[in-house]
Amino acid sequence: MAKRIPNSYFQKHSAVHLAQALLGKTLVRKFPDGRELRAQITETEAYFGSDDLASHASKGRTPRTELMFGEGGLVYVYLIYGRYWLLNIVTGKAGQPEAVLIRGLSTVSGPGRIGNLLELDKSFYGEDLATSERLWIEDTVMEGRVSAGPRIGVDYAGEIWKNMPWRFVLEPGIS
Repeated sequence: MAKRIPNSYFQKHSAVHLAQALLGKTLVRKFPDGRELRAQITETEAYFGSDDLASHASKGRTPRTELMFGEGGLVYVYLIYGRYWLLNIVTGKAGQPEAVLIRGLSTVSGPGRIGNLLELDKSFYGEDLATSERLWIEDTVMEGRVSAGPRIGVDYAGEIWKNMPWRFVLEPGIS
């Protein structure tokens, strides 16, 4: 049986490191009716601190971003286009706002589709992955090759930040 990843794991690594390390790990969502969805993480993006103009944290501490300034291991969700809740994992130490966006799973691709599949909503904001009974990540490994490229949908951040190679994809079965 795979082991739940403790918050200390998310707190001792940067978002860029964890965006790669989370590939192949199992995301588990337990629904209110008892159903359980388990899927491997296959695509991520790192958002690294207040200087990263693609990060929400670049605007400073706001009610929306306050959670990003906390310790790693918490869920940061936000709504886009008025209909998609995006799943992010806060990483690092308190005061250093970093997060990893989950962009792809073995069952679905695209952060909006993931939010719909997992039935995310505002109530997940601040969910503790170490103790949650409805969402957590288990330490599993899926073989494959990791490729890196620029993040998606962050043109507003300028050439340097939009082109940071902080989007990571696990291509299963390819070594």
